Amino acid sequence: MTISRRARWILGLISAAVLVFIYFPLVVVVVNSFNASKVFSWPPTSFTTEWWTKAATNDGVRAAILTSLKAATGATVIALLLGSMIAFAVSRYRFFGREPISFVVILPIALPGIVTGIALNSSFNTVLVPLGISFGLFTVILAHATFCIVVVFNNLLARLRRTGTSFEEAAMDLGAGPFQTFRDVTFPAIRSALVAGALLAFALSFDEIVVTTFTSGPGIETLPQWIFNNLFRPNQGPIINAVAAAVLVAFIAPVYLAMRMSDGPGRVTQVGAEP
Repeated sequence: MTISRRARWILGLISAAVLVFIYFPLVVVVVNSFNASKVFSWPPTSFTTEWWTKAATNDGVRAAILTSLKAATGATVIALLLGSMIAFAVSRYRFFGREPISFVVILPIALPGIVTGIALNSSFNTVLVPLGISFGLFTVILAHATFCIVVVFNNLLARLRRTGTSFEEAAMDLGAGPFQTFRDVTFPAIRSALVAGALLAFALSFDEIVVTTFTSGPGIETLPQWIFNNLFRPNQGPIINAVAAAVLVAFIAPVYLAMRMSDGPGRVTQVGAEP
């Protein structure tokens, strides 16, 4: 389809306006992390790296980052296990209730975070607390896993539907057993989708705050919670800008890598051959 030069200019202007609307606040945060002033001022009159140094040596920031890393890692592992099994079941088998199960698995990512948080808080109080399991890091991991599963499920299901089963059937016809077929045929085809799903699930868990607020216990503070709790404290604004800028820069590469790997063709080579 061809479009006129005028239409291209209009579409380009609209695209530029959308990009500015999305990324200008992020640019402001990054620039303010080098602002020498302790209060918000725009444009900055001078620049410094003092706030980055203070953020790196802040014990609260370090503890919050460690907690977020633990929660995100645990939620990602659970999401990989459960999301992969559900994706294989939905993709490879036909059974009663398959479509409703797919809908139920995807639903948590569509629900408002506050609804999910309240529901999980009530569930944990009803089931876990009577068993002696109090609110803490474990409940945060379980809560994050509920919506991280969706990311792994969607990535892997799309890859499985794209690759089909013909290569697996050919491998088994040639004498390969189930384990060898999975190792040499299925896994190379879905490997990039699994990595992409894991990266996105980790990022989604790392920056979650609403569900975390409802499911974390005393002494548990993730990095987003630390940022929110210190946002309105005196002289903490510049440090928060530095922390937010560092997180932003750190997650650019994983998210970009996940996007590229999600678009991968999922090549499959001969049984026993290196992909």
